[in-house]
Amino acid sequence: MLEAKLSEAGTLKKLLDAIKELVTDANFECNEEGIVLQAMDNSHVALVSVKFAAPAFKRYRCDRPMPLGVNLTSLTKVLKCAKDDDICTLKAADEADVLNLVYEAKNSDRIAEYDMKLMDIDADTLNIPETEYDARVTLPSAEFTRIVRDLSQLGESVRIEVSKEGVRFASDGEAANGNVLLRQSDGSHITGSTIKPKTEADDEEEEEAEGSSRKKAKVKKEKNDDDVEMEDDDKDEDKEKEDEDEEDFQPKENEDGEEEKDDEGEEEDSGSKKRKKKANGTSKPSKKPKTSKSKGKATEDEDSSSVVIEMNQHVSLTFSLKYLVNFSKSASLSPKVQLMMSNDVPLLVAYDFNQGYIRYYLAPKIGDD
Repeated sequence: MLEAKLSEAGTLKKLLDAIKELVTDANFECNEEGIVLQAMDNSHVALVSVKFAAPAFKRYRCDRPMPLGVNLTSLTKVLKCAKDDDICTLKAADEADVLNLVYEAKNSDRIAEYDMKLMDIDADTLNIPETEYDARVTLPSAEFTRIVRDLSQLGESVRIEVSKEGVRFASDGEAANGNVLLRQSDGSHITGSTIKPKTEADDEEEEEAEGSSRKKAKVKKEKNDDDVEMEDDDKDEDKEKEDEDEEDFQPKENEDGEEEKDDEGEEEDSGSKKRKKKANGTSKPSKKPKTSKSKGKATEDEDSSSVVIEMNQHVSLTFSLKYLVNFSKSASLSPKVQLMMSNDVPLLVAYDFNQGYIRYYLAPKIGDD
């Protein structure tokens, strides 16, 4: 028996919208590790691989491995009956010919239930070999979507070239030509390294490393700020600051009952107080923490819009824009996309999200084909 409960039906809807035009019928292979789909388009030019890991579900149970043969067009119609924030539960009995879908509304007591007929689809699961790529480009998925859509107005093919200059997308049409160059955002190109598709473990290690480095940088900056303040203050100013601090921290006590002071002490206090007000008017230490926070936010924004290029050697390949435009529909699932290329090897377009990943493999064009 299969029971898979997703916290939001919108994730499954976005996934099907991205692949329904490439694949008509496909098997969802269900096992204890999660749900996997692998299928090729009718022309056998592109392959799509999808994975929903078991921990991505609120509740997941699969007693034994079982395929669910589904017509993606029909499943898309059934999923349109659910709101994006509805809780979606997929149920199927052993050797069942029906897939049961239950939608639970979060803000009301509404529960909708649908049954969809399953199909017997004879499809062999393809073993995708682990490949070491010559180049990997990580860029914002929205930028990739814009590039392929713009260039698809000019021609049918795009040449993707990765070099020391950056990554260039070029399309030659009958009436016009166009190209877009994206340069490396942060530092020089990484060369001579082994480039493989990222796994979930790699993403977790990167997040931990980024978090620790940001914490260290913040602590170091705070210490440096303190050091600068200590170096700028003379001994006399330190003494005057202490006197001022005593007055600043006791405003109410002075109003309720003044302490007995000598006339000389009062004159010294009033003089130091005037000097302090002038000094405080020029220095603004209270704004330093705000500056560090704003820099941290700016760093996060730069990370989300950065372009990272890893390259072992120059790569230049030509692909069909029609397929790349279809691939770019997965931009709603992930803010970043990875393009992995090697000469004479299919292009890998990968979108990783919290619930798993979706990967597309596209064969390059050869000659004038």
